[in-house]
Amino acid sequence: MKRLKTFVGLAALCAALGTTAGTTTGLAVHAPNVRLRAGTSTNWSGYAAAGTPGTFTSVAASWTQPTVTCTSQTTFSAYWVGLDGDTTSTVEQLGTEADCVGGVPRYSSWYEMYPHRSYAASIRVVPGDTYQASVVYLGSGNFRLTLRDTTAGTPAFTTVQKLANAKLASAEAIVEAPSGGGVLPLANFGNANFSGVTANGATMTSPPAAQITMVNSSGGIKAQPSGLAGGNFSVTWHSAS
Repeated sequence: MKRLKTFVGLAALCAALGTTAGTTTGLAVHAPNVRLRAGTSTNWSGYAAAGTPGTFTSVAASWTQPTVTCTSQTTFSAYWVGLDGDTTSTVEQLGTEADCVGGVPRYSSWYEMYPHRSYAASIRVVPGDTYQASVVYLGSGNFRLTLRDTTAGTPAFTTVQKLANAKLASAEAIVEAPSGGGVLPLANFGNANFSGVTANGATMTSPPAAQITMVNSSGGIKAQPSGLAGGNFSVTWHSAS
């Protein structure tokens, strides 16, 4: 998925799965947190709870899929929950995607066991629908990843994946600017609203979860989270880059 040339061949796969070809299948990765300084990241915005290895075994959240506003610029955005990635080099994650390609919005769903490539999930992504996702550690390096459209009420997507070197050191709910040879421009999603965020089955609070503001290399804000209350927060888009 890291090479542009894979996009065309994988578009047919995405169509067969009921998704739209985009960053999750051909152009980019959903990488660990790239910190600029404390509380900021060049690719993440949202909340992450971090601890020692073995601390976190489950994470879950719901979000309302934003509508992206497209211009001629090609831009990208991902919305997900996951384990690891805040202080470790792996991420066990799944979610939705909203990109702008040729001025046209592209919506898709995906899962990824970073550093391995992401794969299309079978959930159709509709702006305005609410999606619920969870990642649960099953033991022996196995994870169950589940994504459902609670608005449509269609069957959930579930997969069990293995990543033996996962540290289980963080849990997060994130809006991301995906990466491909560097952090890609962030699509204008307006506001993304997360609700019911839990880690290890308990409502996520801040503290101990840390707020993460997405910034560019100069410190300019790209996406800013609100306060976290009752497991609920929003992220507001500010700039593509």
